[in-house]
Amino acid sequence: MHKTKIREILSSVKNNQISLDKALKLLQNLPYEDLGFANIDHHRALRRGFPEVIFCQNKTPQQVLEIIRRMEPHHNILATRVSIEIYSAIAKEFKRVEYNEIARTIVIKNSESVPSKDTRQKILICSAGTSDMQVAEEASVTAEVMGNPIDRLYDVGVAGIHRLLSQKDKIEKANVLIVVAGMDGALPTIVSGLVDKPVIAVPTSVGYGASFEGVAPLLTMLNACSPGVVVVNIDNGFGAGYFASLINK
Repeated sequence: MHKTKIREILSSVKNNQISLDKALKLLQNLPYEDLGFANIDHHRALRRGFPEVIFCQNKTPQQVLEIIRRMEPHHNILATRVSIEIYSAIAKEFKRVEYNEIARTIVIKNSESVPSKDTRQKILICSAGTSDMQVAEEASVTAEVMGNPIDRLYDVGVAGIHRLLSQKDKIEKANVLIVVAGMDGALPTIVSGLVDKPVIAVPTSVGYGASFEGVAPLLTMLNACSPGVVVVNIDNGFGAGYFASLINK
């Protein structure tokens, strides 16, 4: 539950607008709700500022649906790694669902994500190649639903570095940068060398055999010689978008 909602309930009790029993019923799911197959953390938004995100991989459509039904209706809902089958089941019941097929995410907007004064500066998401867009879009959707203004700069990898350098103004205006790359994973180091802003590097599993499904770019990014680079796990666009939002706020 969000702090604002809890304040409303407590204020209503204080002003004799609702009974104590009614207030207890509204607060009965604290701090989590046991569905048998999942424990929904209703206090995640209170502790972290954003509600629990649904990771849909290996979940059935019915499991995801039941989790969404029980989640706090005053919050925006984000689900990642959403298959077409899961999206179809959700869309039949929730008409406000927004599906990003590339990112494999769904967003159900129950409130407007209005950026605060502290988040007016943009998060810039860069990808080395078009093949990295799936991960880059997951980062973009995550950062945006958390209330951040974002910008995208895709297909600017080191094989044609002039494509990146021609966008230097956009790069310098960003407050935080997420740089997504597979293959040799060199792009985050180069971007970091151009700016005085934090860079979040995201290795992807894109590449031929010797990239070892993302291990090679992961090691490259961990060994970045330019300071100011942090690295998330392979293909973890969600983690990058979430962390960028924490920095931006």
